[in-house]
Amino acid sequence: MGIFADRRNKNMKKVILDAVDIRILNAVQQHGQISKTKLSELVNLSPTPCWIRLEKLKKAGYIKGYRGEIALHKMLDLTTVIVTISLKTHHRADFQRFELCIQRVNEIVECSATGGGVDYVMKVMTASLNDFQNLMEDLLNKEIGIERYTIFVLTREVKSTTPNLSKLLGDIKNSVAI
Repeated sequence: MGIFADRRNKNMKKVILDAVDIRILNAVQQHGQISKTKLSELVNLSPTPCWIRLEKLKKAGYIKGYRGEIALHKMLDLTTVIVTISLKTHHRADFQRFELCIQRVNEIVECSATGGGVDYVMKVMTASLNDFQNLMEDLLNKEIGIERYTIFVLTREVKSTTPNLSKLLGDIKNSVAI
């Protein structure tokens, strides 16, 4: 049994995760920022020790932030497109140039580097298909190394959820060093 950890920052102190920590992380993932009392009820731990553990998890970098999930479809009729991108060349500078540009484009809400047949998969949200096409033309004009792209227009969202931490991490009966 193992839990993956970000070992890039060697100065980070190792944190021991146990079943209570996983319950805290699950509660935060499901409810966002909640009161000390509500969190302690959800994880079955008294408020002060629960809050101390939450702060420990924050300091260790396990909680990246809090955000509200907005039902955009109730306010706007957006066009959502999944785009696969292949670059012309594959040098470190090519990837950096592409990624730096993508970071600055608000309509690109997700972008992941991939292995296999394409270099990147992006999720793009625009007001219309015409706006999407204009965005792609702008990206091509920037000469950021795009060789080809393929689009998939989303017609409806079937599932969108956060991972089930308990299921991913398995049944934690003993503390696991991270």
